[in-house]
Amino acid sequence: MDRLEAMHLFVRVAELGSFSAVALQLGLARSVVTRQIAALEAHLGVKLMVRSTRRLALTSAGTAYLEKCRVILNLVESAETDVAEERLTPRGNIRISLPLSFGLKRLAPLLLDFSQRYPEVGLEMDYSDRRVKLIEEGIDLSIRITRRLEPGDVARKIGHSRMLVLAAPDYLARHGRPRHPSELAHHECLGYTAGGGSLAWQFMVAGQLESFVMHSRINANNGDVLTEAAAQGLGITCQPDFIIDDYLASGRVEAILADFPIPELGIYAMLPSNRHVPHRVRVLMDFLASGLAEPAI
Repeated sequence: MDRLEAMHLFVRVAELGSFSAVALQLGLARSVVTRQIAALEAHLGVKLMVRSTRRLALTSAGTAYLEKCRVILNLVESAETDVAEERLTPRGNIRISLPLSFGLKRLAPLLLDFSQRYPEVGLEMDYSDRRVKLIEEGIDLSIRITRRLEPGDVARKIGHSRMLVLAAPDYLARHGRPRHPSELAHHECLGYTAGGGSLAWQFMVAGQLESFVMHSRINANNGDVLTEAAAQGLGITCQPDFIIDDYLASGRVEAILADFPIPELGIYAMLPSNRHVPHRVRVLMDFLASGLAEPAI
């Protein structure tokens, strides 16, 4: 095994934390993987990993070597791709994880268009609101909607979504229209949350971001359900535009508290690592970013 192959194998073992998992992914015997890492350590003259019965842990030398390996492998892949990319037709498979509501409403049509345009790219789409583990699950690309990224996330922002507070005209006629976010404490709110009890929404008030806690009797981890509940007069909810635009257009709900904007959500393409991104994945990210920049029909 040459030096670059050894580096690549070491990076995979470090990321997955398991000789067996890497052997399974690469179709090798576990003993082959173990032997190659041992040979790499012998060549370098340092221990890169501490082995236990449950998991591998990097030594300080291993951590430093891992980062250098990533840089070197990224440069090699980038150099090779730059030479050939202009004549490449995107091909191969992409496993992509998509948020449920946004994925179905906005991304599914774009992905089908992409598939029509690039017939040599296979798409495996997983629709779920859970936060996937990209490396462990073999995901090439994940679309996440959030206000903030976590440390270590490798991401490209491809769009944004505005947030609005809304209620049905019937609810507002019965309970009154709140004029300030603080008044939400006296209303029935519908919360996007995994647990019940209390809920906090953030608004810009006099140029400052403030949080307001309110009562939430009905909670769900799906915005479509909460928006339908609001349309039926069950309370007030705060949802992104891709869920509520049709409800607003039909008049089933009205936007309220427009004088107190809510921070927008970022739409991010999440990558499994900072290694060189395959050409087909970069083409897909560009395609989605372009499609999301166009007004939704």
